[in-house]
Order: sequence, then C-alpha cells, then structure tokens
Amino acid sequence: MDERDIRDHFLAQAKACDGLGSPFTANLCRALAKVLDANTRTGRAVLGWPGDARADGLALRVCGALHALVLTGASERLAVIYPPNQTSVSEIAAVLPEAIARSDEQIVAGLAAAPQTNEIARSLMLLPGFLTIARETGLPLDLCEIGASAGLNLLFDSFHYRYGDAEWGYPASPVRLAPEVRSHAVPLGGAIDVRHRAGCDIAPVDVADAATRVRLRSCVWADQTARLARLDAALSLAEKVQPLLVKADAADFVEKALAARQQQGGAFVLYHSIMWQYLPRATRDAITATLEQAGREATAVAPIARLRMEPRDPTKQWAVLSLTLWPGGETRRLANCDYHGRWIEWIG
Repeated sequence: MDERDIRDHFLAQAKACDGLGSPFTANLCRALAKVLDANTRTGRAVLGWPGDARADGLALRVCGALHALVLTGASERLAVIYPPNQTSVSEIAAVLPEAIARSDEQIVAGLAAAPQTNEIARSLMLLPGFLTIARETGLPLDLCEIGASAGLNLLFDSFHYRYGDAEWGYPASPVRLAPEVRSHAVPLGGAIDVRHRAGCDIAPVDVADAATRVRLRSCVWADQTARLARLDAALSLAEKVQPLLVKADAADFVEKALAARQQQGGAFVLYHSIMWQYLPRATRDAITATLEQAGREATAVAPIARLRMEPRDPTKQWAVLSLTLWPGGETRRLANCDYHGRWIEWIG
C-alpha cells in the first residue's frame, strides 16, 4: 500500500467510527490522516506500513497507542483534546504533531500488536446462540473461543442481560448488558450448563498485569465511556475467576481441543467474534477443514457447533450471528447485530 492508500484507510476508519457512534475517534482518524508525515518514527512506520492496513487494524493501533498515553497520564498535551473535552478535527490536528514527537518511541511500540478490544457487549449477541445450542442438543456446553483476548467473554454466564422486558443471568452481576432489540423477542428460554471453557489468543491478555490492563483499556475508543465501564466491570470479575486462556495459534488450538474433547455428554462449541478477518487465510482454511472433518464424525451425544459473530459484508456496519451444528452441518443465520453490542435483530 502506498501513502495515499494509508491516508484513505484512516479516512475510511473515521467513517466507520461515525457510524458506530464514536465522533471523537472519527475526528482523531481524520486528523491523523492529515498530519502524519516522515518527521517522526511513528509517521514513517504508519505511512510505510508493509501489510494490509485494513486487515491489520492500523488506524486502531495508532488510536490505541495514543489513548494509552492519555490513560497513563503520559501526555498532558493529548489529554487536553481527549474526552470529555469537545474538540474539532482542526483542534486535534494542531496538537498531534508535537504530542507524537514527544512520545514517538512509545507510540511505535504500541503499533506492534493488533487491537485487543475484548468487547464485553458481544456476549449480548452470543448468548442467544449458546441458548439455542443448549436447547437443541439438551447437553452441557464445552466452550472453545479463539481470539479470546483476555478471555472475558468466556465468563458470559456471570453477566446480567436485559433484552427489552426479558432478563437472563445474575441480577447482582457488575456487568449489566442491555441492547436495543430491533425485532421480535430474542429467545432466552432454557438454561446453560458450561462443563468446560477455554480460550486462546496469539497474544493473550493477562488481566492480573497492570500494563496489559492499560493496553486492553486503551483499545476502547476514548469517547465510548459505557464500553470502558463494561470492560472495567468484567475485569473485576476476571480477577476473581480467571478462565483458562492459552497463547496458541488458533488452528493448532482448535485441532488439539477437538482431539481432547470428551466423546459424549457434551456439545463442543467453537465460537469467535470479530476476529476471523485478522487470521491468515491458511489458518482460516485449516480451522474450517478441521471442524468439517470433526463434524462428519459428530453424533447426537457428542455434537459439534460453530457460533460466529462476524462481518458478512464489509460494506455493512453490522455483523451476522450464524450457527453451524453437526450432525447435519446446516448453517443458520440467527441474527444481525451491532459490532459493539448496541443492538440485535433476531432472525432465528
């Protein structure tokens, strides 16, 4: 990609942020597209990015690195233009060059890792899928999450949910989630018994480590305070009950998890949310092949499910929740849903 492509990527991300209710992050991306140049290591690293800027989440990497400076108090100059202050693109652009130059090394270091959003509200979208699997199989669930980040969504059954007038989960949970329901009622019937849960990530976040907690928080867009509050509440839960989380290649993890699964008495559930695009094609193909092979051997007492919350059309500002269940292997579209859990449209 050339320099113009990189700047266009930041502008495209700005448009996406506008659509997702994040005007400050949109303006920040527009300002970055305008002011980044070769006078800093940050500018050279970004404008000369060797990979696919969109697939690598480049604009969000830069935004996260800048947000970390604000969260840690390392840049007073940046703090002045960040929420709760109201600032325009020109006001942000006026501050960025000096702020970037002063924190050049820290920002470049922050570009090394892909965004780790661990959006807690995605559990709002996944829960009806888990309930569907539990109802249709009548079995406990063995959960396997890839791209799990800090593993917070593995704790989904410790949260409290409200879909319109219907509730599910623990009334006293510090994590309280309530999307807009843009359809008929979301089916919440039945109970979920989680027999086993584990997740993997290529760079798992240790919630017990202060520095990695900052990095996780920095990936939340700075003007989305409700998202940050949800994350903080989930982190407080994870301090008490840490899920099994391992550093692993997703394809290797899935292969080993399927090989080690119990052959009866539980439904094996592979799930992932807004991460599939970040995997290399070879990894995606390997996971799909492994699942399909295991699916051919699945039985009613040892079914296999794949629950996905992923974009189906990159031009749309929403994801699709889909479920594939073996034996059978039919894939169903369960819902359309907002990337950040603001709304769900149940299709079933």
